[in-house]
Amino acid sequence: MKLTRDFSRRGRSAALAGSAMVATSHPAATLAALDLLRAGGNAVDAAIAAVAVQGVVDPHMTGIGGDCFVIYAPAGKAPVSINGSGRAPAAAALDWYLERGMTALPDASPHAVTVPGAVDAWDKLSAKYGRKGLAASLAPAIAAARDGYVTQPRVGSDWAREAGRLSRNRAAAAALLPGGRAPLPGDRMENPALAATLERISREGRKGFYDGPVAEEMTAALRELGGLHTEEDFLAQTADWTTPIGASYRDHEILECPPNGQGLAALILMKILERFDLADPSLSDADRIHLHAEATKAAYRRRDLIVADPDAAPVDIEAALSSAAIDRLVKPIRLDRAAAPAEFDGPDHKDTVYVTVVDKDRNAISFINSVFWAFGSTIYAPKSGVLLHNRGLGFKLQSGHPNAIGPRKRPMHTIIPALMMKDGRATMPFGVMGGQYQAAGHAHFVSRIVDHRDNPQRASDRPRSFSFDGTLSLETTIPEATKLDLEKRGHKTAWSADPIGGCQAIMIDWERDVLIGGSDHRKDGLALGY
Repeated sequence: MKLTRDFSRRGRSAALAGSAMVATSHPAATLAALDLLRAGGNAVDAAIAAVAVQGVVDPHMTGIGGDCFVIYAPAGKAPVSINGSGRAPAAAALDWYLERGMTALPDASPHAVTVPGAVDAWDKLSAKYGRKGLAASLAPAIAAARDGYVTQPRVGSDWAREAGRLSRNRAAAAALLPGGRAPLPGDRMENPALAATLERISREGRKGFYDGPVAEEMTAALRELGGLHTEEDFLAQTADWTTPIGASYRDHEILECPPNGQGLAALILMKILERFDLADPSLSDADRIHLHAEATKAAYRRRDLIVADPDAAPVDIEAALSSAAIDRLVKPIRLDRAAAPAEFDGPDHKDTVYVTVVDKDRNAISFINSVFWAFGSTIYAPKSGVLLHNRGLGFKLQSGHPNAIGPRKRPMHTIIPALMMKDGRATMPFGVMGGQYQAAGHAHFVSRIVDHRDNPQRASDRPRSFSFDGTLSLETTIPEATKLDLEKRGHKTAWSADPIGGCQAIMIDWERDVLIGGSDHRKDGLALGY
C-alpha cells in the first residue's frame, strides 16, 4: 500500500497518526471527537460526540430525529452491533392505508415518520461502553446549537438545493431558512431549541427524548398532520444489541449489521465480485465498472426479496451467502453484455453521515446516522428543535411484501456501517454514505483496498459509478471513452449530477502500530489524529 502521492497534483494525503484518529464528513464533528479523545474519552464517547455535532451542523443529513446503526469492536474482544432503527406506530396496520386508497407513503407525510431510534442507541452505547458519559459526548453539540456554528461549503450547497422541501413546513422554514433562504457558506446558524433538548438528554438520557415534553411535542406535531403516533410509541422505542454478520473477501472478513439494514446485500455483492480477478491488469476500467454494475443488479434484486425486519421476515443469512446461492447470481454475468435493467424497491436518497473512530487502546467504532431524505420529513417540533426523519419510506403498501408496513415494524434500511477484519482483529472500520448506493459503495471501496492496495484516502477518491433502477450513473471524472464502452455493452448510462456518496475509513496497521485514515473529498470533512 502506497502512502505517498504526486504532490504536484490536487488531492489529499491519507491521514497518519500513532495514538488515535477520527474521520467524519464535517470538520466540526472531527474536532469535537478529537478533543474528547485527547481529554481521555474512548472511541464510543468520541463517535457519539461527532454524530451529535453533525445533527446540529448538518441538519439535512442527520439528527436526533433519525436512526442509526453501529458496529463496535472493543480491543481484544468480539465486535458487537446495535440496531438503532425506529418502528412504525402500533396503529400502523397495512389495511388502514389500503382502505384509504394509498399506494405509497408521501415523503413529507407523518405516515413516513417512524419513531426515531438514534437517541436510545446513543444512550445504550454510552452506558455500556463509554468512558466519559453521555453528557460529555453531547456537550460539543449543545455548544454548537446554543452558541452557533459556521455553515460549511458542501453543507451550504446541499441546504440551498433542498430549501424548497423545507419551505413546505412553516415551523421548519422559520428555524432553518432564516430570512427565507438557506444559509450561505460562511453564514452563522444556531438552534437554541435543539440545544435545550440536547441538554435534557444529557441530564436524563433516553427519557429526556422518549418520555416527557419532547415526546409530547413530537407526537402532537405528527397527530396534527394525521399521524397515528402515540406517546406510548415513543416510550416503547428501544435499540437492539445484535451480532454482526460477515463474509470473506479474499483473505479478509467483512462485518455488517444484520437486517433490517442492507448490509447483507453488500456481502452478497462482494461474494459475487470475489469470483472475478479484479486485480488482473488486463481488465480495463470499463470492465471493472461493468462487473460492479452487474453484481449490483444481482445483489439488489436479491436484497429486495429477503431483507426486511427480521422480527417479521427472518432471513437465512448462511443460505443467502452460500456458494450455491452465489453461483446462481454469478452464472448469468457476461463481461461483454449487460443484463436487463433492474428496478429496485424504495426511493433513492443521499442524506446520511458516517463517523469512524479508533482510540489509543485500539477500540474501533463504525457509526452511521441518518434522517433519510434531505431534512427528513421536514416535520419539525419547534419547541424541541427536532426535525423528524421519514425512514418509513422504506415500507411498502403491498400485501405480502416483506417490507409491508405493520404495527411496531421496522422498515428496510439503507444505512450500513462496516468493519474489515483479518486474523481475528479489526483492521478497518469504514462506511459509505449515499442512501441506496451504500451496499454498492462498500463493495467498490473494499475492492480498491484489497485488490488494488489503495490506502483509505486513495480508495475513497476513486471515481464512482452506480447501477440503480435501470441507469448506470457515472461520476464526471470517468472518461468519455469508458462511458461509450459501457454503452456498447448495453448499459444505459448518464453522468451523475452530483458526486456519488461519501466515505470515511481508518485502517489499523498492526505491524507498525499506525492509524491510516481517509475522508471523502466530496464532503467538507477530514480524518485527523494525534
